[in-house]
Amino acid sequence: MVTNRPKHILVIRLSAMGDVAMTVPVILGVISKYPQVKITILTKAFTAPIFNDIPNVSIFKADVKGRHKGVVGLWKLYKELKTLQIDAVADIHNVLRSTILKQFFRLSSIPFVQLDKGRAEKKALIDPNRSTFKPLKTTFGRYADVFSALGFSVTQSEMKTLLQKKVPDAFSDFTSIGSQQLIGIAPFAAFKGKMYPLALMETVIDQLDKTNQYKIILFGGGAKEVEVLGNWEKQFENCTNAAGKLSFSDELALISNLKLMLAMDSGNAHLAAMFGVPTVTIWGVTHPYAGFSPFNQPEENALLSDRNKYPAIPTSIYGNKFPDGYDRVMETITPNTVIQKITELLDRKA
Repeated sequence: MVTNRPKHILVIRLSAMGDVAMTVPVILGVISKYPQVKITILTKAFTAPIFNDIPNVSIFKADVKGRHKGVVGLWKLYKELKTLQIDAVADIHNVLRSTILKQFFRLSSIPFVQLDKGRAEKKALIDPNRSTFKPLKTTFGRYADVFSALGFSVTQSEMKTLLQKKVPDAFSDFTSIGSQQLIGIAPFAAFKGKMYPLALMETVIDQLDKTNQYKIILFGGGAKEVEVLGNWEKQFENCTNAAGKLSFSDELALISNLKLMLAMDSGNAHLAAMFGVPTVTIWGVTHPYAGFSPFNQPEENALLSDRNKYPAIPTSIYGNKFPDGYDRVMETITPNTVIQKITELLDRKA
């Protein structure tokens, strides 16, 4: 524990998008509770817009593939960061790059606290021969522990979400769509083990579209994803593809205006939750017990694959590993189950 609270904290969180988004409620909580503190976020250029408009927070963009590449590049990065007059470092990433930076900051005797990722606990959680099955500490709790060690304790109840932003001009018509509710669907994930089968997702979209009660915005990225989403946009009357049409800043603004987001255990779920948008998540071979549920979302908003039929779930933390026969676990979550959860939440808000 640092006895004298630092005035300027460097926060390191370089990737991935969902993990970066999960820092937001914690940082907002710290800034709100300790308004005298200044925070600089060290992150990649792509994720920088996540922190736009947060008071007392500035961004330092890490160029890890350019001038900050390798040990020599990290030394340059350290020298650049030192000019900011950093008082302490909250490393909520804890990877090789940040560990090397830690050694450099030690030269200046600057306090440097690193995230405890709970690797042993997570390894035990995905062991098919596990003796216990219980929730691990949330990622938000792990991030908060780092700030607490620097003298800035913050509880989950003190964490906050971002305010709604102005709808991007390209989608301004969606603010006056009559009785239709604006919902988002992000059907993709980094690994197959976390992605609802596209045929089943198409059924979900088809059934929602036929009601004419919703305006559905599709989110994704990459050429193949844009192609799939573009085809759905053509196929369904109340469906619009946002992928590839907006800057990341505008995409965040659009997400902030949703009435609900349907996503996988993936980055888009966390982007929606950081704005306080009700978020339904579909889980395959991963599980909320690993601590990666979106912020402040009720437990029942997570639709889980059947562990009675597939008892080894969770088979991995990131969805990249699963045993033979576990490639179809998400088929145990029917489209009707997904639709019922969406309508239930929207009816409750109406």
